Amino acid sequence: MNISDIIISILSLLGGFIIAFFFKKKKISTEHNELLNKAKKDAKKVFLFSESLKKEAEITIEKANSILAQAEISKKNKILQAKEKFLELRSEHEKIILDKNAKLLNFENKVKQKENLLMQRREDLNRKLKELDFSKKESETKQKKLEVFKNEIFKRNEILEKKENEVKIIFNEQTTKLEDISGISKEDAKKELVELLQNEARADAVSFINASIAEAKIIADKEAKKIIVQTIQRVASEKAIENSVTVFHLENEEIKGRIIGREGRNIRTLEAATGIEFIVDDTPEAIILSGFDPIRREIARLSLHQLVVDGRIHPARIEDIVAKTKKQISNDLLDEGKRTAIELGIHGLHPELISLIGKMKYRSSYGQNLLQHSKETANLCAIMASELGLNVKLAKRAGLLHDIGKVPNNSPELTHAILGMQLAKKYKEKAEVCNAIGSHHEEIEMKYLISPIVQICDSISGSRPGARRELEEAYIKRLNDLEEIALSYKGVSKAYAIQAGRELRVIVNSERISDKASEILSYEIAKKIQNEMTYPGQVKITVIREMRTINFAK
Repeated sequence: MNISDIIISILSLLGGFIIAFFFKKKKISTEHNELLNKAKKDAKKVFLFSESLKKEAEITIEKANSILAQAEISKKNKILQAKEKFLELRSEHEKIILDKNAKLLNFENKVKQKENLLMQRREDLNRKLKELDFSKKESETKQKKLEVFKNEIFKRNEILEKKENEVKIIFNEQTTKLEDISGISKEDAKKELVELLQNEARADAVSFINASIAEAKIIADKEAKKIIVQTIQRVASEKAIENSVTVFHLENEEIKGRIIGREGRNIRTLEAATGIEFIVDDTPEAIILSGFDPIRREIARLSLHQLVVDGRIHPARIEDIVAKTKKQISNDLLDEGKRTAIELGIHGLHPELISLIGKMKYRSSYGQNLLQHSKETANLCAIMASELGLNVKLAKRAGLLHDIGKVPNNSPELTHAILGMQLAKKYKEKAEVCNAIGSHHEEIEMKYLISPIVQICDSISGSRPGARRELEEAYIKRLNDLEEIALSYKGVSKAYAIQAGRELRVIVNSERISDKASEILSYEIAKKIQNEMTYPGQVKITVIREMRTINFAK
């Protein structure tokens, strides 16, 4: 083997090694690339899986946040509902406490009255026992005297019988002699005597009747005054003056802006929902609620109070609160009517009448609260009926319902007395009650005894000093009308309305009006005022006639 063959074999061997090494390296790189690609794919899958987990985690976090937000909102709503429920329960609890206190006071008063009555009865019994003991002793002494007196009378009767027989005999003899002398029989003489006695009796009877009538008038007037005074003294109620505005006080000035709302939308919603004007001016920490319907003003006041306490003031909330308050006021009016009926001991009233009685709480007549006036009239009627021996419950019922026609807003063409009578008839009240309601202003004829009692008690309750008020213009006009009526008569020089229109003093010319004419003048003025004017209570007319004589010493 030569060197070239060796070199060729070595070179071929090296080439084989190189080729083997190259193929081995290529195989290793191929496997490496495959492993690298596989690792990249696995890494990509892991990355995608982590991204999906991240998205799911974010979605889960968002859901948790929304759940937390809803939980916070529901928590706030529950707290607000709990506050509202607490306020309602507290108001109900306060009402229950007030009712219980009132019942306790009434019970204590009744117990005290019963104790006083028992003490009086005990004293009366002790006094009567003493009187009985004294009368027994007197009766024993009188009985002894009567026995002695009977014996004397028996003896005197025997003597009188004898003398009577003698007188009869003498009388018959004298009668026959008189008939012979006068020429008139006994029967004719009797007739003439009877006629004479009848004429004398008629004259005496007329004078006696006139005297009796005058005496009866004096006694009746005295007794009537006594009963009325006792009735007034036994019933004394507070006088409350109602206005056409209500002032709502605020804790601070910042709440005013929230009540007004953006561009005034809240206050417009309040006015539309309640029918009341809300006046927000420069008055510090106050809002004025203006309206002529007291029930609407009360609804507006309570609604505003709940909104301020709640803090959420927006149109939807306002409408919701006003609707709830209207329902609450409706229930309160029914409860007030029931309480009034129970307090006065009146049963069997129709539910509609009870609701109307409750509405009286928010009505007024000349500034006098209508419910207080009706309750006072009912108590006055009960006292007066008991003094006169009439049906107390019926009189009290008529007194409570006499102004029921002032509550409804319908039928403006009817007076409140006629409307009240129609309502009473509609709800099956008795004829006596209906007549008393309709006739308490003399618009229909009074047919029962309780009718004038209701009229008198209504006047007593309305004419008490301070019970009612009038507008200044109407008050001044009434005084001017009183003076003008007096000045319209001839001979009147001056007229003055005094005592807030309760008295009219008329000064007349003494040369033109005599004393007798002044009496007639006062009567005519009183009649004219009674027929032409409307006024509470009564007006006293005093006519003054003064004679002055003036001379000068020179």
